Amino acid sequence: MSYVQQMIEEGEHQTQDFKMRIDDASKIARTLVAFANSDGGRLLVGVKDNGAITGINAEEEYHMIDMACQSHCKPPIAFDVQVWKAEGRSVLEVQVPRSASRPHFCEDESGQWRAYLRQSDRIHKASPVQVKVWQYEMRMDRAEFRYDQFIGKLFNAWRDGRQLAFRQVVRMARLSFEDTEDLLCLLVVWGIVRWERGPRGLLYGLSDASALDELETQGAERFRYKNYS
Repeated sequence: MSYVQQMIEEGEHQTQDFKMRIDDASKIARTLVAFANSDGGRLLVGVKDNGAITGINAEEEYHMIDMACQSHCKPPIAFDVQVWKAEGRSVLEVQVPRSASRPHFCEDESGQWRAYLRQSDRIHKASPVQVKVWQYEMRMDRAEFRYDQFIGKLFNAWRDGRQLAFRQVVRMARLSFEDTEDLLCLLVVWGIVRWERGPRGLLYGLSDASALDELETQGAERFRYKNYS
């Protein structure tokens, strides 16, 4: 079995996607952005979704990838390519590393610049909290953390094992939408809270109870200047 066939045998997953060909640089930018914002990934061009090898003109496909990464992604995305032969046809392997310059954005159907992430073999629009998490990971000076009785009730709800939607956090903490985004961002970056995708959107729950206790008893100074990138 060739190297290309070994890759195809894995199927599409968190870090691998198939494209028969690239007809629109702006559309493939979403896949590239999602890889760069998540765990990195590998795009095999010249392969159908079912794994059948169709082959491509490697030079033309490279031009489309380069145009997508340089002109349709903000900031531009680094990538590497390798051309393979399988079943007498050319397959372009495009490697996109996990970016140290997250978040990356591309235009959606309405022309708005959006950030995307990849989970399993699917691409999702990044939430405002996720975008702020990426931005905060690049900073050493964190936003101020304010603790009061309402934040305390929120923390206790998480200790009780509750998974809360964004609007539930807003109501419980009695914060504005923007301040709630900032709060959740800090707690995610500090490893105290995690999110998971539910049927109706993201849910936020407790990730590290001991870190939450430390935040309440000792304050945010220990967390604020730690490098999480």
